[in-house]
Amino acid sequence: MTTTITLYTSEPPHKIDRITEAFTKLNPEIEVEVFRAPTGELKSKIEAEALAGQIKADVLLAADAPTFERYKQQGRLLKYRPADARLLHRDLVDPDGFYVATRIIPTVIFYNTNAGVLAPRSWKALAEARFFNRIAIASPRISAASAHNTTVWYETPRLGRQWLEALSANQPRVAYSNSWVGELVAAGLCEVGIVTDHVARELVARGAPIAISYPSEGSPFVTQPVAIVGTTEVADAAKLFVNFLLSQEGQQIAAEQHYLPVRPDVQPLKGFPGIRLLPPYSRPHTAIRIDRKEHALAS
Repeated sequence: MTTTITLYTSEPPHKIDRITEAFTKLNPEIEVEVFRAPTGELKSKIEAEALAGQIKADVLLAADAPTFERYKQQGRLLKYRPADARLLHRDLVDPDGFYVATRIIPTVIFYNTNAGVLAPRSWKALAEARFFNRIAIASPRISAASAHNTTVWYETPRLGRQWLEALSANQPRVAYSNSWVGELVAAGLCEVGIVTDHVARELVARGAPIAISYPSEGSPFVTQPVAIVGTTEVADAAKLFVNFLLSQEGQQIAAEQHYLPVRPDVQPLKGFPGIRLLPPYSRPHTAIRIDRKEHALAS
């Protein structure tokens, strides 16, 4: 007998398809139905379903921890901590056991190498007049990563409100999503972009005229948590799916899709540099790095 779980996710279709195919190969008795949309749209759908009396998802895999924290506080999640969560840095696991990170997704600067742009090495540089009307950024209303980044930048003393106002004065082009930002810059329609790292690295891998700059102040990041919805009637199957995302195979798929895996025993693809991360606004603003050799989060 086949059990069906419904997954709500912000993952791009080709990426989530590979994950579900690998999962069902190991668990042929479980079918995964996927509803895919940017995190902002997922939240709207969940709110509408909650008002109607029933959230239809069994598992939620989306961009940012604050979204999951709100759902936890609202009593919408099932408490479950997979065994492999013990391998993760403490900041990647909800201390109450309701959700857990599945990958680390920094935001970086990237630019079209055919545009003759002097490479911006910092967030502060993007406020310079030379970047007027030359920057693309994902809409914070649609992209949870973009909304989260805005809060982190605001709370970072070296950036803050003044820098955000200067960036806004440069009139960046606001695109629908990070993927759209990637295509705009790759096509030369915008010369510089603020984008999630995996989008930029995928473009480089396919030969687009793109170069990546890891800002000197550090990169804000989201962790794409996963959680089980509290009203699920297929909790056992949902737990197996969560387990798979944190397994070595699941994390290897994440690495091959240009994400940073959360397990310290799975390495990113070759060529990923050491990177300093800007902590979420709910954490102290201490320096966090991903080292070239030992990529796990370290304070």
